[in-house]
Amino acid sequence: MPAYVIGQLDIHDPEAYQAYLDGFMPIFEKHGGELLATSRAETEILEGSWAMPRTVLMRFPSVEKAKAWHDDPEYLELAEIRHQTASTNLGSGLR
Repeated sequence: MPAYVIGQLDIHDPEAYQAYLDGFMPIFEKHGGELLATSRAETEILEGSWAMPRTVLMRFPSVEKAKAWHDDPEYLELAEIRHQTASTNLGSGLR
């Protein structure tokens, strides 16, 4: 059963963040990840409030694959760049 991961991002250093983007897809695809939607501009809020200006929606074949991606040592190393250059929220488990 597919699992979805939603990310909210506020990128503080776009130039340095690019190094994260450059390494992202090979690791993501290794775990069966598929990008369903990303926002290059601020997310349009239809109701309520939104924590951060950008949004990404990802799908994985299973919750286990999503967790394997997130816990992959290669990704954890890459994520350090994201942690230094952006504020993020990630949520999963939507099936």
